[in-house]
Amino acid sequence: MKMRLSLRLFISYAAVAVVGGGVAYLTISLLAPRLFEDRLGMMMNSDGTGMSMGNMDATSVRSAFLSALTTSLIVGVLASVVAAGFVAAAVTGRLLRPLNAVRAATKQIAAGKYGGRVPVPSEPELAALATDVNTLAQALADTESRRTRLLGEVAHEMRTPLTVLDGYVEGLIDGVFTAGPDTFGSLSEELRRLHRLSNDLSSLSRAQEQRLDLHPVNTDLADLARRAAARLSPQFEDSDVALNIDADTALPVHVDPDRITQVLTNLLGNALHATPTGGTVTITARDAGDAGGRGEVVVTDTGVGLVEDDTERVFERFYRVPSQARRSAGSGIGLTIAREIARAHGGDVTAASAGKGLGASFALVVPLRSVEISG
Repeated sequence: MKMRLSLRLFISYAAVAVVGGGVAYLTISLLAPRLFEDRLGMMMNSDGTGMSMGNMDATSVRSAFLSALTTSLIVGVLASVVAAGFVAAAVTGRLLRPLNAVRAATKQIAAGKYGGRVPVPSEPELAALATDVNTLAQALADTESRRTRLLGEVAHEMRTPLTVLDGYVEGLIDGVFTAGPDTFGSLSEELRRLHRLSNDLSSLSRAQEQRLDLHPVNTDLADLARRAAARLSPQFEDSDVALNIDADTALPVHVDPDRITQVLTNLLGNALHATPTGGTVTITARDAGDAGGRGEVVVTDTGVGLVEDDTERVFERFYRVPSQARRSAGSGIGLTIAREIARAHGGDVTAASAGKGLGASFALVVPLRSVEISG
């Protein structure tokens, strides 16, 4: 059974007191009688007359007793202090050992070294502290790993358009390409890609740091879904993908319309990209029907689908489903931003799929706004 720190401290203090008191008692009990006898002997022989106990008055006896007792107390207290000091040092060292380990670990964390771990002691309070420090170190290590990976991913995403731009510029210089509309159109496309990546990274940073500039108003989630679908319907027609809209039921919410429209546009765009010619994408707005009172917009497609592991990984930065083209029109962090925007509104974005080739569905949920009915 693990002993609590408060009880252990109490027992430690009690042990120090008992040891000090025991040493003092033993010292006095052993030393006082001998000192008293020595004092009496010295008093009886001090004048050289061989005075006996019967000839001694009470004052002399009392003086000898007090002298012996005082000397015994002084020696006993000193002995008890020394003994108690040794015991206290041993107990303190045992208690401070895990705290010193925590201090050493925090210094390592502050220096950017997250690999060390604090041994978990037996005391519940110190064990909880050590566990928290270990958890902190692991969280910081994960954050640093994600930061390093993000830098590599950003560099990778920028490398392709920069390589293309460099190739076109060198071709123009060498006369391989002519300075015509087609060439400048390709250059403009790559520049827009870089610009879009820069904007998306800025939005992602603000979202993950909870610095999104939100302007929530009372609005209808179903109406936002209809508007987003209507805005993208020409792209669906051009791609010969059917777009079905089922958003007739009003869903009162208190959200930032522009941000939620951004989420819906991203979900519809991804569905269009994943659906082949002749496929169908359906956007449905409805009450989620859960106890939390949330509205839900579900975008379902008949596209390439997702394996089970990808239903969560698609929300990772720059992650692309292996079956899809490595370069697409997006920056690779649209779904990440969409989820962060939804969570900033108290909602979420989730994905589901029956498997590869069976399509997928993405659901945006946000809390519904209570509507007061006036009498």
